[in-house]
Amino acid sequence: MQKVLILGGYGNFGARIAASLVKDDIPIIIAGRDLEKAEKLRNELKKHVVENKIEIAIFDANKELGKQLEILKPGVVINTIGPFQTADYAIPKICIQHKVNYIDLADARDFVTGITGLDALAKENNVLVVSGASTVPGLSSAVLEHYKNNFATIDSLTYGISPGQKAPRGLATTESILTYLGKPLKPWGDNHKTCFGWQDLYRQDYPELGKRWMANCDIPDLDLFTDKYGIKNIRFSAGMETTALHLGMWFMSYLVRLGLPLNLPKHAKLLLSFSHVFDFLGTANGGMHMLIKGTDKEGKAVEIKWFIVAKDNDGPQIPCIPAIILSKKLVQDKLHVTGAMPCMGIITLDEYMHELKGLSIKQYVTKQD
Repeated sequence: MQKVLILGGYGNFGARIAASLVKDDIPIIIAGRDLEKAEKLRNELKKHVVENKIEIAIFDANKELGKQLEILKPGVVINTIGPFQTADYAIPKICIQHKVNYIDLADARDFVTGITGLDALAKENNVLVVSGASTVPGLSSAVLEHYKNNFATIDSLTYGISPGQKAPRGLATTESILTYLGKPLKPWGDNHKTCFGWQDLYRQDYPELGKRWMANCDIPDLDLFTDKYGIKNIRFSAGMETTALHLGMWFMSYLVRLGLPLNLPKHAKLLLSFSHVFDFLGTANGGMHMLIKGTDKEGKAVEIKWFIVAKDNDGPQIPCIPAIILSKKLVQDKLHVTGAMPCMGIITLDEYMHELKGLSIKQYVTKQD
């Protein structure tokens, strides 16, 4: 069976992907620049699987990937190294040139939507390249695909994600948010007003969790869903469980908006460490909501409210699922698609929830006609 090379394999998402794959007897290579962290994860994983299914590769993916692909010979590369907001396509291009399938967990709007620029090269080399194999647009598009037949037209989509305060937060995710905090977001759909990162606050009520603060975030869906589903009125937000932390970020967004020379991504590590000061105020429970409004074939108004709620620190598994499903299918020779594309509509909601079985994660759905 082909091996899966996980770049950033001992990180917040990489380690979860590694654990899921080895449980299904898929050989993996944990890659990164820190030998101690890689060995620690391997030692944890080999308690439950055959040791020879887990390799370690210590190298800088931005400098040595091509050489390592020749040595390691993986069938799939999963890239968890962010932030993708400041990344180029060097890594997927190297994978294509070496005829290795590529998957990433990117959430950067331009990076994910622009991956189609590699489509011809990927097809020429008979490989699959998928960007955005994460909660958005992986899960969000799966939900829309699942419920779209209830609508003749979808007029609006309001959705967002609120992780638990005590859930693990990776440095790359923190850097991603800080790249657009307080900055004007590129327009989309019928939205003609200028929106700024982490502004336009509102409160969203979740089953079991109660109300959470939400604020603007920049994601690929804003462009992708307008084109694919014809949704012109889209609003995506994210929020922190702890009010003090959420509003603190909101305050910083105004400092950036006012023009203060703040290089927030440069201080991501410090700000991430500081965020844990508020952990005692929160929980390990998070959620995602999707409120879909439109009309059916008879012209009647339809609204579907979909929620997923994760408890007991199981929420961070959700962004990992698309990469897990796709890599399993590829190494098991169950997916025969080539080209470069965003992770949109290629994983079903049923597949997604099946992979989450056994975790403290539930769906809640209501339909109003």
